[in-house]
Amino acid sequence: MADAPMAASAESPMRQRVEEYVYKLQDNIVAAFEKLDPNAPAFKRDSWTRPQGGAGRSCVFAVPFPPEGAPPPQTVLEKGGVNVSVVHGMLPPPAIKQMRADHSSIPDITTAVPFFAAGLSLVIHPRNPHAPTVHANYRYFEITEEPTEEEKAAGKLGKVIAWWFGGGGDLTPSYLYEEDAVHFHKTIKAACDPHGADVYPTFKKWCDEYFFIPHRGEARGIGGIFFDDLCAEPHKRFADDAKRPRSADEIFAFVKTAGDAFVPSYVPILERRCRTPSTEADRRWQLLRRGRYVEFNLVYDRGTKFGLMTPGARVESILMSLPEVARWEYMSDLGTEAETREAQLMEVLKTPRAWV
Repeated sequence: MADAPMAASAESPMRQRVEEYVYKLQDNIVAAFEKLDPNAPAFKRDSWTRPQGGAGRSCVFAVPFPPEGAPPPQTVLEKGGVNVSVVHGMLPPPAIKQMRADHSSIPDITTAVPFFAAGLSLVIHPRNPHAPTVHANYRYFEITEEPTEEEKAAGKLGKVIAWWFGGGGDLTPSYLYEEDAVHFHKTIKAACDPHGADVYPTFKKWCDEYFFIPHRGEARGIGGIFFDDLCAEPHKRFADDAKRPRSADEIFAFVKTAGDAFVPSYVPILERRCRTPSTEADRRWQLLRRGRYVEFNLVYDRGTKFGLMTPGARVESILMSLPEVARWEYMSDLGTEAETREAQLMEVLKTPRAWV
């Protein structure tokens, strides 16, 4: 078990407040899944350190591969992970140059500078084909000046040059249940609305655009919210006069509200669908949809690509999002026949819908 961060107050540095929150959120989410299926194996808690700076804790659910002839597992989850990472180190100039495109406050630095990143990322793959996969993450990134020798000696950090928050989450069903989609989006919208009327529609649209597989011409799932580069600067997704969180305190308050909404947005859906009767044909379709999930995560997902390019990357944590089992069929006919449950899903994956 990773050491818990010191209790943070409103006056504490933002990095300390975020670290404390993501560890607390991880505990709450894992506890909710373990309560739902108390006879299943507990999540494995795996604390780790990064040689280049930082640490984290991965909480991963997996069932040992059954011996030959043994019945298949009956757990609610097939695979899942709720991971926290809190890392720091030196950010090279090429990375700084790339980030300046969205953060004009970052100076044109030609030398490496200290960075700090903290966040929670989760992916849950249920066993039942009628229970949807879900993904969510909440993160904070900070760049500081190189501290002076006096600051180093006093254990102080350099001046913050730039900071921003990102995150979001989406629901990826194999079979469409409209009441589930409405519940998921309604809960997320309720978390967003106190922070500005433009927040949910802006982040919902961004999610539909981001979690899209161009070579398939379809979305990965039925959406949720996606946000990035939230800071005090003007944001290209919002009008200048739009009501939205702007200061670090306001954005952090929004991130906490969104994070706290995860369990009520998803766990009731999982509880409702986890024991729905299913067939081998349902399982085949589920595995084909998981194949699409893999395609997006390995080809397009910015977080996966950034993680794999980071020095000292912890590959096991980065690829935790991939399902345990997936399937690809050449020119599969599933999802192409009109008026089938599979075709019903494909319709909303190709044409995003407003659920609330």
